[in-house]
Amino acid sequence: MAGDKIYNTFLKRQLEDGMRLASESDILELVPAPGDPPDRYAAVFHCKGLVKDRDGTIREADTFAAQIWFPPEYLRHAEPAQIITWLGPVNVFHPNVRPPFVCAGRLPPATRLVDLLDQLHQIITYNKAHMADNGLNAEASAWARRNADRFPIDSRPLKRRRLDIRVRVTGKAVTP
Repeated sequence: MAGDKIYNTFLKRQLEDGMRLASESDILELVPAPGDPPDRYAAVFHCKGLVKDRDGTIREADTFAAQIWFPPEYLRHAEPAQIITWLGPVNVFHPNVRPPFVCAGRLPPATRLVDLLDQLHQIITYNKAHMADNGLNAEASAWARRNADRFPIDSRPLKRRRLDIRVRVTGKAVTP
C-alpha cells in the first residue's frame, strides 16, 4: 500500500503529532523506524511502573518500551495484538501486559499514535488497569485489586504541563 495516498497522509500526520508529543514530554522518547513516512515506532517511557523479580519481589522500575506498528490495512481494520508489541522489560508486572502482548482496550481502526502512546503511559503507571480475573496477567490482576490504594504508581502526565504565569506590576519601580 505504498501508493495509498490516504494511508500515507495518515502516517505523515502520526509522525508530526507523535514527535510533537515527544518534544513536549519529560517521559517519552519516540523513535520512528526508517521509512518515508514511517509505519513503526519504538516508544520508551521513563516513568514509574512495576516489575516482578525472579524472587517474587514486586518493585518499581522506571524504563518501559513498546513498539507500535500501523499495518497497511490499519485505517480499515485494527488488530490490537498486531499493533502494539511489548518490548521490555520482560518482567513487567501489570494486569494488561503479558509480553509481547498488551491489552490496551478497544482499538478502533485509525486510532492515532498519540492516543496509543497515552494508553501505554496509563497502563505502565497504573492509571489504567484491568483488574478482572480474565486479564492478560491474572496474578497481577489479583495483586492490583489488593493494592489499588497504591495507584497510580506515577502521577506525572505524559505531556508537560504549561504554566501560565502572569505578573502585574503595580506602583513605581525603585532604583537604589
